[in-house]
Amino acid sequence: MILNYINKIPEGYSEGIYASKKYGITKNSFNNGNSFKIFGKELQGKDFVSLNYYLTSKNALLKPCEMSEEKVVHFLKNIKLI
Repeated sequence: MILNYINKIPEGYSEGIYASKKYGITKNSFNNGNSFKIFGKELQGKDFVSLNYYLTSKNALLKPCEMSEEKVVHFLKNIKLI
């Protein structure tokens, strides 16, 4: 479940390694922990990952920002926090 990967990223700013590159990651929680915004930026490059995730009473919605869902899921599953 994607939420398990989101919960491993701490609130605020952190750093991690993804695809052998260092990323700065910002996570903000909203609506009593039912909505999340995550933005990861490659620190010495141009790559980034951006997503919103919403928990509703009926389901969970992953909303990537200007990229594929596959890229976002791969990032969440493979980022190694440092």
